[in-house]
Amino acid sequence: KGWVGNFYPKGTKPADFLREYARRLTTLEGNTTFYAVPAPKTVESWVENTPETFRFCPKIPKAISHNGKLLDYVDRALGFINVMRPLGPRLGPMFLQLPPRYSPSLLGDLEAFLFRMPRDIRLAVEVRHLDWFESPHDETLDQLLASHNMARVVIDTRPIRDLQGDEILEGTTYGSLLEARERKPDVPVVPKRTTDFVFVRFIGHPELAPNIEYIAEWVDYLVPQMQKDADVFVFCHSPNNLLAPEICREFQRRIAAKIDIPPLPWDAIKPDEPEQPSLF
Repeated sequence: KGWVGNFYPKGTKPADFLREYARRLTTLEGNTTFYAVPAPKTVESWVENTPETFRFCPKIPKAISHNGKLLDYVDRALGFINVMRPLGPRLGPMFLQLPPRYSPSLLGDLEAFLFRMPRDIRLAVEVRHLDWFESPHDETLDQLLASHNMARVVIDTRPIRDLQGDEILEGTTYGSLLEARERKPDVPVVPKRTTDFVFVRFIGHPELAPNIEYIAEWVDYLVPQMQKDADVFVFCHSPNNLLAPEICREFQRRIAAKIDIPPLPWDAIKPDEPEQPSLF
């Protein structure tokens, strides 16, 4: 709701949020599916409110990913995929976020689960147990994902961590940053490409300037991947998410300065329309 009057036009109703979002950006990280499987009519409304070029990347429900062994819930996962299939060309990569307790000791379970996934579904996997980032588990995970043409999610929380303690004050803008630090995983940033797409989750600082050096670093990595025909999905967050659209835009601007990519739909919105096309 905090986007109404800046990212969204003034007076935008919740029922119109998705349509207005799709008029500006091209991809959506479907976090709501983590908490509940949508009704078929809801999925139909997603199609109706977005162009065919739009992509939804739904998160697999936590009732599957956070409930013990994955294989015990593989039928539920397949059912969820079938619910998403009516998105048709709008269905981008799904992603499986594993909890911190899901360690490499469950590699066999993960392998068996991924083996059951349909071959026509693009899937990205996010691990949070720190042992996955150590050898030999790091290499084993990459090999497993590559063998199934799946991506490894990279989550970058450095912008909300690499600050001097004196800058963070309770009761200010930085209060939400402290909360974000507690909730978001502190894991190594390991850019890996194991398939034909790259999946990045960037957790930005609530002010734009501290994000710039990290965005520039990512652009230096992503541009060569795109030049090698990789699809790149970048999802931008911030502690209160008010700045998230502008972080997305900054990524796009910097990549577009290096290679020829389509502009964001956002760029076609004229300043004289009854809205503010930027957060600033």
